[in-house]
Amino acid sequence: MRIYGTYTPTKWDEVTIDVIEDRMKLTKATVEFAFEGDFEGLAKVEYLMFYSSFDPEDMHKAHAQYVGQIRLIGKLKGKSGSFVVTDSGTFIGGAANSELSIISGSGTGELSNISGVGEYAADHKGCTWEMEVSL
Repeated sequence: MRIYGTYTPTKWDEVTIDVIEDRMKLTKATVEFAFEGDFEGLAKVEYLMFYSSFDPEDMHKAHAQYVGQIRLIGKLKGKSGSFVVTDSGTFIGGAANSELSIISGSGTGELSNISGVGEYAADHKGCTWEMEVSL
């Protein structure tokens, strides 16, 4: 089944791990999101990011690649549980785009058999996601 929705960042704690030649850096971010739509709930995320360029005055000018693991906790079309998704994406010109894949065996509760793939996008207009999932 195809599922859709929006999400909103509710927490973003990013720390620099290493600065490379004053123009590149590695960071780690602990993030939380609130989800609405076919999935309603919250998400807890850990991201590792590599910025190939960044402007400390305006991070929307940054170029980055990131990977993360997202635990989603809530209800999918009325079914309660949680699952973990791998997230691989880019941040370019103020827009994030990611590919998502549910980790096999990570589902709990009524979502214990969930599997699927999808994507999300975030920019100045908002944050949207969609996935193709099986229960």
